[in-house]
Amino acid sequence: MTTTQDGPATAPPERATPAQIAHIKQRAAILSVMATILLTAAKIVGALLSGSLALLTDALQGLVDVGSTLFTWFAVRASDKPADDEHHYGHGKVEALAALVETAILFTLAGAILWEAGNRLWNNIIEHVAVTPIVIGVMLLSMTVDAIRWRSLTKVAQETGSEALAGEATHFSADFIGSALVLLGLIGVWYGVERADTLAAFAIAAYTAFSAYRLARRTLDTLMDAAPEGVSERLHEAARMVPGVVGINWLRVRPAGGRVHGEIGISVSRTLPLERVTAIKAELAAALMLTEPSAEITITADPVQVDDETALERVLLIALKLKIPVHHVTVHSIGDKLSVSLDMEVDQTLPLGEAHEIATRLENAIRAEFGGETEVETHIEPMETGQPAGHNAAWETVEDIGKALAGETARLAGPIHDIHSVRVRQTAKGLVVNYHCRVDPALDVAAVHAAVDAIERAVRIARPQVCRLVSHAEPAVSG
Repeated sequence: MTTTQDGPATAPPERATPAQIAHIKQRAAILSVMATILLTAAKIVGALLSGSLALLTDALQGLVDVGSTLFTWFAVRASDKPADDEHHYGHGKVEALAALVETAILFTLAGAILWEAGNRLWNNIIEHVAVTPIVIGVMLLSMTVDAIRWRSLTKVAQETGSEALAGEATHFSADFIGSALVLLGLIGVWYGVERADTLAAFAIAAYTAFSAYRLARRTLDTLMDAAPEGVSERLHEAARMVPGVVGINWLRVRPAGGRVHGEIGISVSRTLPLERVTAIKAELAAALMLTEPSAEITITADPVQVDDETALERVLLIALKLKIPVHHVTVHSIGDKLSVSLDMEVDQTLPLGEAHEIATRLENAIRAEFGGETEVETHIEPMETGQPAGHNAAWETVEDIGKALAGETARLAGPIHDIHSVRVRQTAKGLVVNYHCRVDPALDVAAVHAAVDAIERAVRIARPQVCRLVSHAEPAVSG
């Protein structure tokens, strides 16, 4: 999709469509809900059979998980809604809000467990815990399912950029560690360590709080529009390598719903035509997409003066911006200042006063560019703005003009030869002649122009009815 001056670039890797991403996220969320409900029911049964605080803690966390996974499912569905008139960047931040709610739930649960475990340790309360094969089986099943959910949700979150599913994956990592600690506590009780279950519950709560803290930091970064790590650097480097980009003025990015939104301001030479600037922006957009497929970047191009601009280019650019046709522009250095002279074309029906105002505006703009001491002289020429009617001249006239051109070419014995494709039109102001000729391709343009002017002056003297001659010089082909 990207093309540069060096040829076509590598096409960006194919990625899932927004609809496919939405389907993957929603499927992962609903499977997570179903697994959480089944495991929570098993843990509650195990806790009632054993009397384990650690297992009861894990079961209560499972009840919270049911609510949080349902909330995550609804958040994922809401975040996949397209942008509208009120939400120009879509609804992706809903996932960050869901992750924030998940964080609050984890902190609340951790606090309640720490309170109960601390109370038992402080008051030396020892509860009888029955360690049975059923309880051990429930914990092994829980750890297996939690490990599978943790791994699968992490993978889906990375592939889709879903912050809500990333929060769920963090939650289930805490569940896995929690189940492992419960199992260790039960094994400790089995071997006669009476406080092993309470200590396991305390450890579960501490790990849950730590997981909530990590999730909170990541979620707050998203809500505060913190730039994703490394994205700005990669985009900046990609932009810098695009031909035509003179400089990078700014680059701002922010995450939202698994995508990166941002804007970049670049500098381009002010002498470039609009078509080239548009092409540079297209090449830059393709390069940014190749670097970060999930990024949606708005590009702004600012024209600036570059170091290799000539004084002539700067004068022509000024005239172009003012929409004033100019030609025969000459720029001379007079000591420490410049002298600029040019021919300016205006509508032939324009009053001289208005034409002089246009010339003054152009002269002031040139002095503003080069300094107030710059000498500027403008010659005002009439420009025919209408479309005068005309018709092809008789073949006798065409033949006569053609012979006159050929004759003067031979008489002057200059570099011009092979007069051909002569066309003559009759207009109210006289004859308009167009013709082609050939010349040595190594001859410079100034010499060719002088030779053509000599021929045309001679023809107009001999044929006063000719009001305009337009030549097209072609390089002669050897052989």
